[in-house]
Amino acid sequence: MKRDLIEVTDLSKRQILDLLSLTFKIKKTPRRFSQSLKGKILALIFKKPSTRTRVSFEAGMIQLGGAAINLSSSGMQTSRGESVKDTAKTLSGYVDAIMIRTTSDEEVFELARESSVPVINGLSKSYHPCQALSDIFTVCEKKGLDEKSVYDFDWSSVKIVFVGDSNNVSRSLVNLSTILKFEFGLMCPERFLFDRSFLAEAKKKNPNFHFTSRIDRKYFSDAEFIYTDVWASMGDEKESAARRRIFSKYQVNSRLVNMAAKNVSVMHCLPAMRGQEITDEVMDSAKSIVFQQAENRMHFQKALLYRLLK
Repeated sequence: MKRDLIEVTDLSKRQILDLLSLTFKIKKTPRRFSQSLKGKILALIFKKPSTRTRVSFEAGMIQLGGAAINLSSSGMQTSRGESVKDTAKTLSGYVDAIMIRTTSDEEVFELARESSVPVINGLSKSYHPCQALSDIFTVCEKKGLDEKSVYDFDWSSVKIVFVGDSNNVSRSLVNLSTILKFEFGLMCPERFLFDRSFLAEAKKKNPNFHFTSRIDRKYFSDAEFIYTDVWASMGDEKESAARRRIFSKYQVNSRLVNMAAKNVSVMHCLPAMRGQEITDEVMDSAKSIVFQQAENRMHFQKALLYRLLK
């Protein structure tokens, strides 16, 4: 039976820990896995711009001995009206897995329903599972874990505070916190907070989940990780000016970083709008692990591809 990754909630805690452990192994000994997916082909469907998702998946597949085919929306027959169903069935006869990056959740769901090969959500309107899972791998590295200790780790000792928009990245991180039970705080303007039912359900599943519409200095005081993202995600560009005014108090700058623990690490999924949600001073500081995150996208996705295809 084929497996898909549409959101982090498709995985059990044990499956997540297995993937994190495998990521450590692959990053530490890449040559050991260099031909593990020889003969396998990954289709990459892009309906939104991409730098990290495209290059990390393609480079990762090549490093595992496989191949990747990039498909832009304008170059596919879907741009002329071909259905997702027909596309899924056709591609299933050519490739071993499909990764899609799109504006629509339903398109990902339908592609997974109609495909006979694994489908990976590389980003959709509501979810960004590969980003969240690879970010937690980066957290593991910062906590000094390895492929063995990840299984016995006390996740309640981790505290991540996300400052900014309630978007696909923060949603996947919230969902991931309900599985691993790490402490996760979301600080977002009231107007842009997730639906109250989603927040209540997450709080029910993870008492260590905290959300507020203000910058809570007291809550920041022992935060080990501060995470931010752009204030206007792709598709929200028309709101950019209004969002800049509303989110200006939520900028990750040196003043905010100094509220947190002395050993705090700053995270960003990129691309960053420097000078808006994060300052150059913080982005380029020794506390920033932003580019470690970016590299780890590839290592985690190699582990995911290995699990799905091997």
